[in-house]
Amino acid sequence: MTKNKDPNKESLAEIAVDPDVLARELALEIEIDPLEQIDEDIFSKDLNITKECDEALKMLKGNREERIQGLRIFCEYRDQRSFPLLLPLLDQPCPVERMSAVYALGRNPCPSAVQKLVSLLKTDDNAYVRRATAWSLANYDNQIVLEPLINALKNDVAAVRLWSSSSLAEIGNVSFENAQLAAEQLLISLKIDNESGVRSNCIWSLCRLYEKLNNAFQESFVDECTKIALFDKEPSVMEEAKTALDSMGMQGFYN
Repeated sequence: MTKNKDPNKESLAEIAVDPDVLARELALEIEIDPLEQIDEDIFSKDLNITKECDEALKMLKGNREERIQGLRIFCEYRDQRSFPLLLPLLDQPCPVERMSAVYALGRNPCPSAVQKLVSLLKTDDNAYVRRATAWSLANYDNQIVLEPLINALKNDVAAVRLWSSSSLAEIGNVSFENAQLAAEQLLISLKIDNESGVRSNCIWSLCRLYEKLNNAFQESFVDECTKIALFDKEPSVMEEAKTALDSMGMQGFYN
């Protein structure tokens, strides 16, 4: 899995992304999640971040190759000066550049970007761009992102559903109302989605939202996890359900 299973650990907003890895994936059209390629030591490197960002701002004004390199830096670091330069790149014809700009705006959440990001999730014809958007929208607590993420979890391809299900944990935690709306679709997808990774992410997200859910949703989640832990044919989903039950102090439900 590509997410944090411990609710006390960093949120999706803390994940760094390498645009070069994304570009290679896009060219090959493979189904490996780009966030598997995170450089875990990136923040421990002895870099002058301000200088790096200064250079990246110049790169964002250059040619395509320079812009891609600048986007790499803003996928790692936060700097509000990047906002006016990142936003226009969401309209670039090159999907690698759009995708990289989307990830950079996930690391650098810009309130004025949310409408465009929602539009990309709904309408972009490239699944890698939509997948990037599903990840990035986790870092925006604007109410308008909830419904598009729910719709993506219902209707999009597996890679986009995977990150929509994870992002719903972040957006669901914004309010009790959001939690119930997110949980409703997460429970449905947990039961019917044909991709084990999506179902595992639904369990993880519901576990993150558990304390905010009403009694009916809590009971439904525990019941479904118990069934999965006892009878599911997918070992990875079964283990995720057991982990969720363990975290809620319900080991006895499947032993």
